[in-house]
Amino acid sequence: MREILEVAIAAAREAGRIQRQRVGRLGHVEYKEANDPVTEVDLLCEREIIRRIQERFPGHDILAEESGGREGVSSPHKWIIDPLDGTINYAHGFPCYAVSIAFESEGVLRAGVAYNPSLDELFVAARGEGATLNGERIRVSAIDTLDRSLLATGFAPAVVLRSLDNNIENFHRFMKVAQAVRRPGSAVMDLCYTAMGRFEGFWEMELKPWDLAAGVLIVEEAGGRVTRFDGAPFTIYGPEVLASNGLVHQAMIDVFAAAAD
Repeated sequence: MREILEVAIAAAREAGRIQRQRVGRLGHVEYKEANDPVTEVDLLCEREIIRRIQERFPGHDILAEESGGREGVSSPHKWIIDPLDGTINYAHGFPCYAVSIAFESEGVLRAGVAYNPSLDELFVAARGEGATLNGERIRVSAIDTLDRSLLATGFAPAVVLRSLDNNIENFHRFMKVAQAVRRPGSAVMDLCYTAMGRFEGFWEMELKPWDLAAGVLIVEEAGGRVTRFDGAPFTIYGPEVLASNGLVHQAMIDVFAAAAD
């Protein structure tokens, strides 16, 4: 994992440098959906990350937000990349966005790196080795009741534009039982902040593997728990995620269960 992490960290820092350099200068902007922009900065960062990975690991598969997977590549090793998670935040100068790079081998997440260049926060995790923020070990919070918990969620474009499921209803339910709920706009940062104890829990629907992979491993390695809304085993390729410090996890599951009754 040492070489994997070296490449991931260097790539994330370089993408972050590009983002700092291009603040306020987005270049050409296109839209995948009405509220889902892709800027020139997204593309520049993704190309640089992929270039660095392919230079060191040319036989590995890659799954990236903007360019998808590598056609004709069959490898048990896969890099999962979101070059700029929180593009809308970045475009508006709101400093909650990050580079997200994960490494999956034989279907198991092995390494995850998330870097927020606006705050110079580098989160790193390796399977079985714990998680760090700027080199210091992090742990989930010790708060064990929802009424003292700060939670986070988000609204993916698929939910806002097409889904019959309504996360607004979930938001409303958790607002009634938690101390407060926030919606920062970057799933990987929500997960990292759950891992370090700024949030006690996070849930969201219809996210993609690149939104989740690095952050999920960071939460798990910081002592947290990640499942589906009903407590079933989680996969980054599934429809929903519930992450927490573990102590309020069952209480969050119970909120979803009550809503389903």
